[in-house]
Amino acid sequence: MQKTIFVVDDQDTNLSMAKEALKEQYQVMTMPSAEQMFNIIEKVTPDLILLDIDMPEIDGFEALCRLKTNASHADIPVIFLTGMTDASVEVSGFQLGVVDFITKPFSAPVLLNRVKTHLEIDMMIRERTTQLQQRTEQLQHRTEQLQHLQNGLVFVLADMVENRDRRTGGHVERTAAYLEILLKTMMERGIYADEISETDLELLVSSARLHDVGKIAISDTILNKPDKLTDDEFVIMKTHAKEGERIIEQVVSRTGDSVFLLYAKLFTGYHHERWDGMGYPYGLEGKDIPLQGRIMAIADVYDALISERPYKKPFTHEEAVSIIMESSGKQFDPLIADVFYEVRDQFKEVKQNYGADE
Repeated sequence: MQKTIFVVDDQDTNLSMAKEALKEQYQVMTMPSAEQMFNIIEKVTPDLILLDIDMPEIDGFEALCRLKTNASHADIPVIFLTGMTDASVEVSGFQLGVVDFITKPFSAPVLLNRVKTHLEIDMMIRERTTQLQQRTEQLQHRTEQLQHLQNGLVFVLADMVENRDRRTGGHVERTAAYLEILLKTMMERGIYADEISETDLELLVSSARLHDVGKIAISDTILNKPDKLTDDEFVIMKTHAKEGERIIEQVVSRTGDSVFLLYAKLFTGYHHERWDGMGYPYGLEGKDIPLQGRIMAIADVYDALISERPYKKPFTHEEAVSIIMESSGKQFDPLIADVFYEVRDQFKEVKQNYGADE
């Protein structure tokens, strides 16, 4: 199929010479003005445009700008036809996106060779672009498959932990939902923007489901004790934070490091640290606690407060909010606690949707 060439020039002689030079190899459409070109281009898309610069009403530069700002026409290669020899004209043309200049008066062989060359270049670019798009789509599909597999494994592992701890039904999904609410609002408000602006929110929330994975190492006797834990038992229970880090480090040693596993390790190891340094397992204080741990601390404690335990009745949503806000600046990062207070009604909706007891 012949390629279509537009020749736009206000001189009949130039139009005739260009058509004569190109007609045996291409379908040539000649136009005496850019205005006419824009009328025709809505119906016929050319493969290349030969465009005069010095024309009345709409000159070549203005016409080129209009072409390049229209997504449907921006990729059409344009060659300027000009009698100008000023270097500044060439600089301006190339800056606007013209692919070449042909000086008038032009010879038929020069015109034919230039057109042929740029059509071949354009074809190679389009083929390469298509190949890159296909490759990108394949990689994206593979990434989505791996992400789906990863999420599936996370759900299964988190479910195994939760099924062992019969006291915390729904805890994993509720805390993930709380976490997403907090993170989205923090992003909107610019809170800790330097730390979370480049964060993959979906990846971060998914990794948070592993924050209690260390409970796999805690015996059922302690994990499902129907009464309040003794001091010694509580010391053992507290080891689940470090045990979780150890488990994730074992995964890293076998599969290699990843952002997902880094997030999971931070959630696992630091969600029981306190802003005042009185938490565990490391006794870190303030911003020395990784942000993941500081955010999860609020989500985790809120869910524990509103959930029933063998040794306590559930607190109401309002009571839980009051307890958390009273601990702002002590147990919790005050900035994140303020965000929690702002979105407290959304936490209540999650609690109701996931069936936490009240």
